[in-house]
Amino acid sequence: MATPIETSRRGAAASRKVLITGVSKGLGRALALELASRGHTIIGCSRDQTKLDSLHAELSKSSSNEHLLFNADVRSNNKVKEFAHAVEEKKLTPDIIVNNAGLAHKSGKIWELDVEDFDKVIDTNVKGIGNILRHFIPLMLPNNQGIIVNMSSGAGRNAHEDFAPYCTSKWAVEGLSKCIAKGLPEGMATVALNPGTIYTDMLALCMGELASQFQSPDK
Repeated sequence: MATPIETSRRGAAASRKVLITGVSKGLGRALALELASRGHTIIGCSRDQTKLDSLHAELSKSSSNEHLLFNADVRSNNKVKEFAHAVEEKKLTPDIIVNNAGLAHKSGKIWELDVEDFDKVIDTNVKGIGNILRHFIPLMLPNNQGIIVNMSSGAGRNAHEDFAPYCTSKWAVEGLSKCIAKGLPEGMATVALNPGTIYTDMLALCMGELASQFQSPDK
């Protein structure tokens, strides 16, 4: 049986509209390029307009689909609301949401970290997902189908004294995903996905030079 985001050689019916947050770099960018090459339409958001423009140019080379990339910070409920309105106007209601946008922080005990580090991680990794789901699930409900993938981590099932804010955020993602799943109709589902350890800017912030030993998202 084909997976929800699997492209099919049997025809265009298998093409999906996939919303990816944090789409302009790292895992989000790699997912967008790969899925577009398989015939899917990408709906993405990021805070970096320059990187969004660059990604859009690459997507256009690999696919004739009308992709939509929007400058939005998932931490802002108002910006996410604008993003959802733009998607609705373009009649691009997503079949799949990948809540990929996330932040980490430098290693340190919670009393050694700046309060801003804690706030940014929670606001992005938890509230950001909440903002996306608040505005996009209502668009998906009339179709009575769709998949929501919330990027989690092994940190959401374990504890580490030097990464308390990040671990806390991912434990929240695990719980939020289960709560959302209980409220969705048959035909819709949500999953908290641990993608494994991937070499990104975020990992480098946590691990320094050791991060380079892990595989990059575009491989």
